[in-house]
Amino acid sequence: SAEKNEVVKNAIQFLANQFINNGSIENKDIISSVDQFMINEKVKNQNITDIIKTPKKSIIPRSEKQKEYVRALRQSDITISAGPAGTGKTFLAVAVGLTMLLEKKIERIILSRPAVEAGERLGFLPGDMKEKVDPYLRPLYDSLYDLFDFEKIQRMIEIGDIEIAPLAFMRGRTLKNSFAILDEAQNATDTQIKMFLTRIGENSKLVVNGDPSQIDLPNKSMSGLNRAKKLLNHLNEISVVDFDHSDVVRHPLVSKIVKAYSNNDD
Repeated sequence: SAEKNEVVKNAIQFLANQFINNGSIENKDIISSVDQFMINEKVKNQNITDIIKTPKKSIIPRSEKQKEYVRALRQSDITISAGPAGTGKTFLAVAVGLTMLLEKKIERIILSRPAVEAGERLGFLPGDMKEKVDPYLRPLYDSLYDLFDFEKIQRMIEIGDIEIAPLAFMRGRTLKNSFAILDEAQNATDTQIKMFLTRIGENSKLVVNGDPSQIDLPNKSMSGLNRAKKLLNHLNEISVVDFDHSDVVRHPLVSKIVKAYSNNDD
C-alpha cells in the first residue's frame, strides 16, 4: 500500500541520513528502521506524522509509548513523563521543540534541570555562572548537537533562541511563545515543579521529564514528580505518559539492567 511504501521510504531515508551525517550506520540504526517497519505491519492506522524530521536526522518513535509521547508533546499544553533512562524522554522533547522553533511556531526553547548535585547552591562552586551550571546541563547540550549543526546551535544560544539554565533561574518569569523542558524532574521538589508549571504563558508548551527511580534529593519524599502526575492527570490540557523498561532504546543491555534493578526493588 501507499502507507507501507511511505514507511519503507522513511526508514531508508533515515539510514541514508545517518550515513551522510555520521559516515557510518550503527546496528541500532538498522534495528530502529526494521523495528519501525515491523511495528507498522502490525499496527493499524499508523500515523506517518509521528516521525520527527530535524536538520540532521529523521527520528522514528520506536514504541507505542514513544508515539503517544510525541503526539502529547505536539498537542498538549503541558506534558509530564516518567520512566527509566534511555526511553527517549529528553531527546524526543528536545527534537519536537527544535522543529517547532525552526518552523517558527515558537520563538524560544528553554531547557532546564535542577542542579541537585550542588543542592542548587551554585555559589559554592568556582567560576562564572556558565562554568558553574554547564556540567549539570551537559546532557541537554548533547541532545541539541545530535539534532542540529554545532555552530548553528551555538548561534541560537548566543541570540537567545535557545536558553539553557538551572531550574532556579525560572522563578518570577512568564514563558510566552516558548517550548520549555524541565529535565531530571525527579530531583525537583513539589514547590519547584509547581513554580515551573505556573510559568506557562501565551502560546507556550511545558514539558516535565523524570525517572522516579533516580531521585538524588536527601529525602526521596521531597520529589514532586509523582505528586504532579497524580494531581494533574485529570486536566484535559495536560498529558501524562509513563514509560517502562520495554521502551528503552539505548544499548539493548540498558533495558536488561533497568529491568533487573526494577525487579529487585519490587
